[in-house]
Amino acid sequence: MSFYRSIEAILSESTGLPFTIETRHSIGGGCISLAERISGNGRAYFIKSNTPSFLDSFETEFESLEALRSDGSVFAPEPIATGCVEDRSYLALEYVSIQNHSRANWARFGQQLASLHRTQQPYYGWHRDNYIGATPQRNPKSDVWLPFFQEHRLRFQVELAESKGFVPKRLSKLYEELPKLFQDYRPMPSLLHGDLWSGNVAFRENGDPLVFDPCCYYGDREADIAFTQFFGGFPSDFYDAYQQEFPLDSGYTRRKDLYNLYHCLNHFNLFGPPYDAQAQAMIDTTIESLRR
Repeated sequence: MSFYRSIEAILSESTGLPFTIETRHSIGGGCISLAERISGNGRAYFIKSNTPSFLDSFETEFESLEALRSDGSVFAPEPIATGCVEDRSYLALEYVSIQNHSRANWARFGQQLASLHRTQQPYYGWHRDNYIGATPQRNPKSDVWLPFFQEHRLRFQVELAESKGFVPKRLSKLYEELPKLFQDYRPMPSLLHGDLWSGNVAFRENGDPLVFDPCCYYGDREADIAFTQFFGGFPSDFYDAYQQEFPLDSGYTRRKDLYNLYHCLNHFNLFGPPYDAQAQAMIDTTIESLRR
């Protein structure tokens, strides 16, 4: 049985509705897995597939989508099935049609993300490890945020970067200075999307915001907001609406580069230069900001 015949059977069983693929189209934008839209019997699904070793990543994404949908603040596609057939791992989701966005859509997303972040969670971390892109992301449960972030976000990525030839300078100084950034700031644990850049946000045909490709965990909401600004930022309406609903702490601007350092190091570990130079600049900027 071919991979797609197996997918037909899995979707039929999972949904309780007979399904036969009539059309299949590749969808651009993914840099890790093959992404496709398959349709038939008046329905459409979104399928991601990869090597068998990628199954664990698909399983954690499935659980992240479930967490977002359970919260209900922001719309995420329904995960339908994940597994491994015909020597390929897969993740099957509902297919959601999207449209171009407007200023009102971005403001609505800012309000919804604030709602997601406002609910306090029981601890920092997650019930299991997951992945940021193709990189493992450790999520042990913790009661204290800064040690969690320093050890399981920064240090993990730094050690991986060093194994690939990038040895950041002034790192010990950064670690020494970090407590100053949290001296009067105690973030509550919020449910985070975890990989919140513009490529993982869209808008449905009715205008409602849509998020996908999450790697959820419980952490400081500033980490989500910071990454929205890593590749140039979202429209100002998003930030204005978020601030009205759930204002950020005044120290966010000093911590933003610290949180994005994690993602910058990860991009170096996945794609190489020039992210090493950018990461070093973030380290230097964060240290210098503490001297003002």
